[in-house]
Amino acid sequence: MDLLKPPCDEGIISAGKPGSPCIKELGPWILAATILGSSMSFIDGTVVNVALPALQANLNATAVDVQWVVEAYALFLAALLLLGGSLGDLFGRRLIYSIGVVIFALASMWCGLAPNVQQLILARAIQGIGGALLVPGSLAIISASFPEQDRGRAIGTWSGSTAITTALGPVIGGWLIQHVSWRAIFFLNLPLALIVLFLVFRFVPESRDEESGKVDLLGAGLATISLGAIVYGLIESNTLGFSNTSVIIALSGGTLCFVTFILVEARIASPMMPLKLFRARDFAGANLLTLFLYAALGGTLFFLPLNLIQVQRYTPTAAGAALLPFILIMFLLSRWSGGLIKRYGSRLPLVVGPLIASIGFALLMRPGIGGSYWKTFFPAIAVLGIGMAISVAPLTTTVMNSVKASHAGIASGINNAVSRTAGLFAIAVLGVIMFSVFNSCLDERLNKLPVPPELRQTLDAERIRLAAMEIPRSANEELRASLELTIDDCFVAGFRRVSLIGTALALASSATAFVMLRGNRE
Repeated sequence: MDLLKPPCDEGIISAGKPGSPCIKELGPWILAATILGSSMSFIDGTVVNVALPALQANLNATAVDVQWVVEAYALFLAALLLLGGSLGDLFGRRLIYSIGVVIFALASMWCGLAPNVQQLILARAIQGIGGALLVPGSLAIISASFPEQDRGRAIGTWSGSTAITTALGPVIGGWLIQHVSWRAIFFLNLPLALIVLFLVFRFVPESRDEESGKVDLLGAGLATISLGAIVYGLIESNTLGFSNTSVIIALSGGTLCFVTFILVEARIASPMMPLKLFRARDFAGANLLTLFLYAALGGTLFFLPLNLIQVQRYTPTAAGAALLPFILIMFLLSRWSGGLIKRYGSRLPLVVGPLIASIGFALLMRPGIGGSYWKTFFPAIAVLGIGMAISVAPLTTTVMNSVKASHAGIASGINNAVSRTAGLFAIAVLGVIMFSVFNSCLDERLNKLPVPPELRQTLDAERIRLAAMEIPRSANEELRASLELTIDDCFVAGFRRVSLIGTALALASSATAFVMLRGNRE
């Protein structure tokens, strides 16, 4: 999920080689073009999670279907992010950025018009391709357009503005879902895209890296197939089971493709992911930390809106606003957390930050059904925000400082891709765990209720919808109330297990920092 911008976005900007510095008057327009373009991607990631319950209700989608709505986008974004940066360096950053915006906008229109969940999933995959061209392009354009003395301020403006739009996205999106339609959140991208394209072609100069090598299409293809096959196997195992032939083929084939990807990247002249960078202990440690921490974040926060809307009965607007403290805390503490690096080095904050985040994940296990937001979910979200705020700036700094300056851009891109891949796998793996706990709980509870065989058969067919299960009209009022409570309780049981694993992953990221990172100060 894109609720939080992945680490090293600012690092990618800082590491780029400046082209012809822009005329000073063009600076604000270039920033506007890159901020609005990036915000389309960030907002879309956060809003879609809030829309998942509405998608289940309006498109008769299963929980597996809505997993794919998120995963189809995340898959292509994670797999092609590094390729998108390479294409921009080779063919022109403005050109590739503009193509990304066009693809993203057209796919958004398709999402908004999708008559069924299958078309929506396909359109989301196309959105991911557009995002993979758009996101690295926006960062590289700033680096190429601003002279070194002005780049720091441009980075700060970009970072702060995209944080604000990311924070407002779920609230605005929730309101649109509640008062207009879930389709409106996708149509919102169309006017934004038109504005971005106007600004790009009117004010943004073209730039490219004259020393850019060949584009690693083989690596990108293997990465996409590998991630796609493994995620397919994990998600579809919820309905087909791990013994199903297609699931076995997908998981084994995906693993084989991943091994082949590593071998290819180790041998070709211009790999999109140079493995030699991982020889640096700090770089390897920072990426392992990223994998654990962003898996915890992406996996847990995928299920949180489903809990808030379907179990706690929040409105979509309220569910979107529930996560505001997380983003605002990160925004307000970002400058302060950057100062921690000079005082303590990056190792200590990267031990303490994930440790605090683990407390936030643990606090998500407390709420049952009902209760005031301020006493149930707010403490967890606030503590989680503090932990992540302490972690992000030192993580970016560690990645940037762990390699030579000439490799800083690709190092940042790899870390960004790792964070997105972590969320991609976490949603698939934690989905398996959620289904397992939910089904086990449901079996145990239904066996204790006076459920007629015909009604039980209908309920079994609805399991795949998790908390969105529909109870047949044939159930009497007393049984209906018991079944509704049972379904809600079982979803909460699954969510608690997911949060427990999120806690363990955050602790693992803290331990990784303690064991693998050095404590150098800036």
